[in-house]
Amino acid sequence: MSGLPPTHDILDEYELLEGEDRYRLLIDLGRALEPMPDALKTEATKVRGCSASVWVYPTRLDDGRLHFLADSNAAITKGIVALVLSTVQDRSATEVARTSIEAALAPFELSRHLSANRTQGVPNMIKLIQDTAERLAA
Repeated sequence: MSGLPPTHDILDEYELLEGEDRYRLLIDLGRALEPMPDALKTEATKVRGCSASVWVYPTRLDDGRLHFLADSNAAITKGIVALVLSTVQDRSATEVARTSIEAALAPFELSRHLSANRTQGVPNMIKLIQDTAERLAA
């Protein structure tokens, strides 16, 4: 199960911080991700368009909820991955498909606080997660 806090809790803390402290929060969030086995870090699970390497692997829990394993080779990017997953982790495929991940992330203003290189792959990661959820919900 996910060790990630709810997105609203992350936002509450994020809004209290500035600059480097926000980076540290994202790095700490990335450390909270469940370890992803190296065997799952393949071309098939790699998110295209990211400046750093990012892998996302969907699994299904016994009760049908989706659980994503993910990793990145860059600490801040890994934190962004964790932030994205905090919006959908361990929810039903239908709920994930209906979730506006972009809207949940909007208050973080990532593109304003992080370089374009760090955020350019986020839309591709969101699309991969939502496409997976839509396929599994059908």
